[in-house]
Amino acid sequence: MDYKALNLIGSSSPHIRTKDGAGHIMGEVLIALVLPLAFAVYNFGPRALAAAAVSVAGCCAFELLYRLLLRKNNTLGDLSAAVTGLLIAMVSPVTTPYWILLIGDFFAIVVVKQLFGGLGQNFMNPALGGRAFLMLCYPVAMTTWALAGTGNWAPLGMSVGQDYIDAFTGATPLSIDFMHGAEHILPNATLADVFVGNVGGCIGEVSALLLIVGGVYLIWRGVIRARIPVAFIATVAVLTFLFPLGGNDRITWMLYHLCSGGLMLGAFFMATDYVTSPVTRNGEIFFGVGCGLLTVFIRYFGGLPEGVSYSIMIMNALVWAIDAYTHPRKFGYPAKAAKKEAQG
Repeated sequence: MDYKALNLIGSSSPHIRTKDGAGHIMGEVLIALVLPLAFAVYNFGPRALAAAAVSVAGCCAFELLYRLLLRKNNTLGDLSAAVTGLLIAMVSPVTTPYWILLIGDFFAIVVVKQLFGGLGQNFMNPALGGRAFLMLCYPVAMTTWALAGTGNWAPLGMSVGQDYIDAFTGATPLSIDFMHGAEHILPNATLADVFVGNVGGCIGEVSALLLIVGGVYLIWRGVIRARIPVAFIATVAVLTFLFPLGGNDRITWMLYHLCSGGLMLGAFFMATDYVTSPVTRNGEIFFGVGCGLLTVFIRYFGGLPEGVSYSIMIMNALVWAIDAYTHPRKFGYPAKAAKKEAQG
């Protein structure tokens, strides 16, 4: 047979490709975040949608400009910048000035993502890196939460006036004094309010119900696996049930911790990031458990009421070690040799 007549093309792996590329996967994530974002608009007003649009546009613009300046190919089609922008908006209060969101976008895209080589090379979740940077530089703006259900939506202007901030902002469930032993957990917010999202908080973190719906959608579509979010949430549930503070009822205390803060958003949409999470079965479980342990530790003993973002970032930095020590042994390969190979 004349193989030259076949016009065969030699190339490196992978040789089998599917439609599930980065653009498809990120598109599914955006779809899963539609309901939480829609509820945020209902809860906090059209400024929530404006903040999301500004943040998405900012991330896309910074990625495009960076790639153009360095004469690299355009990567906007993978939609990862859009997802990062939306997540940064969702972990920020609706009163956050737009220019602060853009600073977070710049740090997430340029510093955390592109300077390390772009998608697939970043060592931590870009959205979490951007939020941590904003928390460090603008702690007041990032912890001024609008109250939900007041009927007084945050204005659409470039910045929110002090009159609005004084009248219509307050604490979130995790920042109430019940964290430090108050008799009642949150007198003005029932568990149903916290679960549905009728509480103050960041734009996309308040509705545990819709975040769970979005997470289940991603699992059903095969975009993420259930191991990390289940291990994450289960660890927080067990620890808060076994060790309630202030003499609070165990079950009530646990449920408030599960439904409050950024746990559901972090567990389903950030801890499961392909680039910054383990690839092995046991590694995913270990990663989720580690995130849960650190979240409860920070909530109980840290100076901040929330620990989800920092717990995920800490575990992101340990992914290389988790993958190395949970690497499955090859069939017929001696255990000691496999361990030595995993350690490099």
